[in-house]
Amino acid sequence: MTARFIDRVGKGIRGAPRDALVADIAPTHLRGASFGLRQSLDTVGAFVGPAIAIGLMWLTTNNFQAVFWVAVIPAFLAVGLLFFAVHEPERPVGLREARSPFSRVELERLSLTYWWVVGIAVVFSIARFSEAFLILRAQAVGLPVTLVPMVLVLMNVVYALAAYPAGVLSDHANRITILAVGFCLLVAADLVLAFTNGLAGVATGVALWGLHMGFTQGLLATLVADTAPPELRGTAYGIFNLLCGLAILVASVLAGALWDSVGPQSTFLAAAAFTAVALALLVLTRQVAPTVGEGAKV
Repeated sequence: MTARFIDRVGKGIRGAPRDALVADIAPTHLRGASFGLRQSLDTVGAFVGPAIAIGLMWLTTNNFQAVFWVAVIPAFLAVGLLFFAVHEPERPVGLREARSPFSRVELERLSLTYWWVVGIAVVFSIARFSEAFLILRAQAVGLPVTLVPMVLVLMNVVYALAAYPAGVLSDHANRITILAVGFCLLVAADLVLAFTNGLAGVATGVALWGLHMGFTQGLLATLVADTAPPELRGTAYGIFNLLCGLAILVASVLAGALWDSVGPQSTFLAAAAFTAVALALLVLTRQVAPTVGEGAKV
């Protein structure tokens, strides 16, 4: 439990500076592709790592300690690359220094457009409850326990394959349009998962879920980079990740309550409804901030 807690704290600490660094290093006209590639590689690790762990457990006859020692190796390699291969980009001449990023004066420099993007992301995150509910849905229609990991494998494979092309596409088309496609994919996934009664339907819903992740997660991070002042990007990503993380927590609690009190169908239909609200807010972006989503034109 302690190790898991420390791992989650580490994930929270590294997320904002990592995304801020990607935004600083990536050329403006390739920002969407850069975040898409980052998302794809991160997702590949999410299913390759457990697959290797399963193989090691088999080879070591369930020696957990040996498996965790092997897991330390890529962790040290990542830290080594960070120290010796990744360099802080030079600070642009004339860029203002943010001395106290969380002060009221600095937070007021975050534009209304940025807060609009965060607001849409928060509403959308309420529709994105934990992927554990995908597993529960698969079990409810008869998936054997031994095949349960395949649900997340399928989702992550589709996610990894979609994230980079979606990012590249967002550099050549309006990002809001691509993001709207992702929202529609989540609505489709929720409807399929709500009304299906077979494993083929669940597999389709899970694939659509992974596809929506590929079309949304990298793009939301890209929009934060597009709308936040360069000197406050770390702060902007910190706020973004905090609020979206809290929204997903609330979403999972609500999803669990609906699942227990009404049934699985209500959980996915509620998620589709929240996604529809986020989609409506996304459409309103054209009036609130017409230049958002134009990439390098912003």
